[in-house]
Amino acid sequence: MAAAWPKAKKIRLGQDNLNTHTTSAFYEHLPAAEAFALAERFEFSYTPKSASWLNMIAIEFSALARDCLHRRIPTMEQLTQEVTALVAERQQKQIKIHWQFSLESARSKLNRHYEGVFAANAQYKKT
Repeated sequence: MAAAWPKAKKIRLGQDNLNTHTTSAFYEHLPAAEAFALAERFEFSYTPKSASWLNMIAIEFSALARDCLHRRIPTMEQLTQEVTALVAERQQKQIKIHWQFSLESARSKLNRHYEGVFAANAQYKKT
């Protein structure tokens, strides 16, 4: 990923809280000098462990794994074709996930985090 932005001084990466998503992974797989250089360039931001939108992403990845990735696919070209075809099929069928987390619910449950980022968000506090 760092090679895609060779001039970037800092690469900010948003990801889930999986325990392997840390700079220690660089040191486990690369020489120390290269790992250190990458660790200096990357800034990790983690999603909340309870983020319900992650469930929707997990559902889509589950469908992809179940319908396409459950077997060995011999080439990157074939993998790309099959994944693209499955995504297109799901879009064509207009498969939807019924989102049940409202803006009001988000503000109520996450308000303490909003206030920590910007004090004026206290106006959304439920009384």
